[in-house]
Amino acid sequence: MEGNTLTAAAEKTEPVRSTLSPGRKIYSAAVKGLMILSSAVTVGLVLFMIVYVMVKGVPNITKELLTTSPSYLNNTIGILPDILNTVYIVIVTLLIVLPLGVGAAVYLTEYASNKKLVDIIEYTAETLSGIPSIIYGLVGMLFFCQFLNMQTSILAGALTLVIMNLPTIMRTTQESLKTVPQSYREGAFALGAGKWRVIRTVVLPGSIDGIITGCILAVGRIIGESAALLFTAGFAHTLNGFFTGIKSSGSTLTVALYFYAKERGEFGVAFAIAAILIVLTLLINLSASMVGYIFKKRKNR
Repeated sequence: MEGNTLTAAAEKTEPVRSTLSPGRKIYSAAVKGLMILSSAVTVGLVLFMIVYVMVKGVPNITKELLTTSPSYLNNTIGILPDILNTVYIVIVTLLIVLPLGVGAAVYLTEYASNKKLVDIIEYTAETLSGIPSIIYGLVGMLFFCQFLNMQTSILAGALTLVIMNLPTIMRTTQESLKTVPQSYREGAFALGAGKWRVIRTVVLPGSIDGIITGCILAVGRIIGESAALLFTAGFAHTLNGFFTGIKSSGSTLTVALYFYAKERGEFGVAFAIAAILIVLTLLINLSASMVGYIFKKRKNR
């Protein structure tokens, strides 16, 4: 009796054999192979680009290049003003776009009751995210530089980038807010918390990962943008302080890369700037990931 029981148990635990036909097995293997090949090609292209730019650019990075301003009299090239202008435009853009984007996402997700209005705003945001950056540059030049009389300046460029990055911040935050379980809100309401207190203490901390993701995407687009800034921020390589610099014309690193490669044929300097941009992007991504980890760790306590 006991032997029959063990035999039956062994039969039950025997692994289920695949019932796929040979044709389906070949098809599954082919699809799996194509996915692996696609992943390998993608990773290979990214690594090739990074290594190629670093090999070409790092030898051209010198202390003089990083710490001086360009001088046509002494025939020297320096990108310190371009580095500072890039930092200025990132700071100004984020200070404006983050409150606007997160606030719009909170309103659409937590407060708006008119579904048709929400659909219209979401469709508009998706449309804005698909517009080429050169069009943003033309509109920014006509509206901010000419109509508002800002001239070509860091502030005009930052406001143009705000419009470009607002859909990204808004949509990523909105999707992150939707992932917070409704039971969390209901539990907070049951304890007597008001609407804004629930959003501030429960919903926003629970969606901090999505907000940081949107911030990373925005910073990456700000640093890598050149077409829109050619018309709004200008080409100046002048060293200015923060408050003076945002009101003045200034070239960012990407605009400087275009200028030195296209206008002056200084490809060594262009590759050096490209290497700096790659390192800067990696540092920003790592910093944002660390901030997200810290917030997540605080939330789990």
